[in-house]
Amino acid sequence: MSDPTLTAGADAAYRDALIERLDGADPIQELSALFERLPKTLVGLSEEQLREAEVPGKWSILDVLRHLADVELVQANRIRHILVDDRPTLAAMDQDRWAERLWTDEGTLEDALEPLRALRVANLRLLKSLPEDALDREAVHEERGAESLRTILKLIAGHDRVHLDQIHRIRESIGATSTLED
Repeated sequence: MSDPTLTAGADAAYRDALIERLDGADPIQELSALFERLPKTLVGLSEEQLREAEVPGKWSILDVLRHLADVELVQANRIRHILVDDRPTLAAMDQDRWAERLWTDEGTLEDALEPLRALRVANLRLLKSLPEDALDREAVHEERGAESLRTILKLIAGHDRVHLDQIHRIRESIGATSTLED
């Protein structure tokens, strides 16, 4: 069901691919830009189009948005543990299990966007208030090993870019051409 370009079990390769997607951009600025970019990717989509997968067994646009909200929740927790605890261990997230056990077909676009928006705003507020050296605090991800908060922010920002691209690809595959050029 997940996007094959996002296989978290690929460890270092996954980390490197997401950071590369960031293309040197400031991660906090990228994280701040999600709700400037995201609404433009959703313009003109019907409820049916939001639920249509690019191919059977893959995610729909609504599924991608649900995933982004789930990830934001997980990252909110991770960020706070890194700031409060000394080198906490971060559990891996099985995105397919989250989708299988937590998503229902009854959710709406706003059901996906509301928690994503609220969590992103809260996370950004916290991150922007931190002294620069707080970004050097580390955690140990159970699959990828030691990572600083700075690195994790790059991963989240790269992850946003991957999924915005995925939404554009899904739009094209279902015949709802994008109205936005990033």
